[in-house]
Amino acid sequence: MSYKLCEKVRQLEPYEPISGNYKIRLDANESYYNFPDVIKNEIKNIIDNVAFNRYPDPNAERLVEPFADYYGISPENVTASNGSDELLYLIASAMLTRNSKVIVTEPDFSMYSFYSYLSENQIITYRKNDSLNIDVDELISLAKVENADMIIFSNPCNPTGQGISAEQARKLVKSVDCLVVLDEAYMDFWDESLIREAALYDNLIVLKTASKAVGSAAIRLGFAVADKTLTTALRAVKAPYNVNTISQEIGRCIYSHKDILNSRRQDIIENTARLYKSIKDITDNYKLPFKVYEPRTNFVFVESDKAGEICEFLLQNSIAVRYFKNAGALRITTGNEKENKEFLVLFEKFIIENILKRNR
Repeated sequence: MSYKLCEKVRQLEPYEPISGNYKIRLDANESYYNFPDVIKNEIKNIIDNVAFNRYPDPNAERLVEPFADYYGISPENVTASNGSDELLYLIASAMLTRNSKVIVTEPDFSMYSFYSYLSENQIITYRKNDSLNIDVDELISLAKVENADMIIFSNPCNPTGQGISAEQARKLVKSVDCLVVLDEAYMDFWDESLIREAALYDNLIVLKTASKAVGSAAIRLGFAVADKTLTTALRAVKAPYNVNTISQEIGRCIYSHKDILNSRRQDIIENTARLYKSIKDITDNYKLPFKVYEPRTNFVFVESDKAGEICEFLLQNSIAVRYFKNAGALRITTGNEKENKEFLVLFEKFIIENILKRNR
């Protein structure tokens, strides 16, 4: 008798991001900044002094302290993790019981549904409105009607770049009896965060990442901010040594350089605004039925029935962007000024050669 995988994983396929060597990568919402020499030199010294034969600090205290200081919160309300994905899985599996009702929004980050599925939760989908945003009153009503156990969504949203205000998020948290998980991975590019209020509520977890504005995707750092009870629970269910020593020490170094982080964050915000305006100017100039969403993030979301063709054309010219087939849309991460310019040249070239000429 041969062993068979359980049904829930039998048909699953590994996540496969865009692979290959492309001159310009605008597909993963990473920062276009690498570390400056001052941080690189500190990291080299850190590595020279790591005790590789010892386990890491289970509470990552030397990392959590500068992270908390950077955001103006207390370290006692922070749980560090091996990327935000670890926290997403822990919350779905350990903070809920089997068949718990989880409300996810659509469109949104697909991993919320994935981890809820693996944890054998009941998934309830809230469809966003025509502006790709959440009507908070509708979401509150849905949570009450369904007797939901958890609501989880990204704010601002990946992949749409839209979001709800702090006032709206606050209303949601106060109006429901379930756990609310706000993934603020991109909130560094906006100013509507609840991170400084997270400890005031017994039903709120705010998630943060070092992979976007902080420019540290390679070291896989995520954080949960919550009140004392929820924080104690998260620390109890995580693996004892979940964040390795090198990531802890590099993260501690990075978050200590507030001026560098703030300067780069502002530069990304300004570059994204210029990218959005340029894309919109091009599509408006040629009177194309593209919908370009003004972002609250470090990327621009564009709906078009030509999205797949545009993506393929860009890949052929060594520029990678993210294509969402089901939505008929592109998600274009902002690059540096030179990278954005090269993208815009090819974007306009595709329009001229493959849309305008065909319509003549």
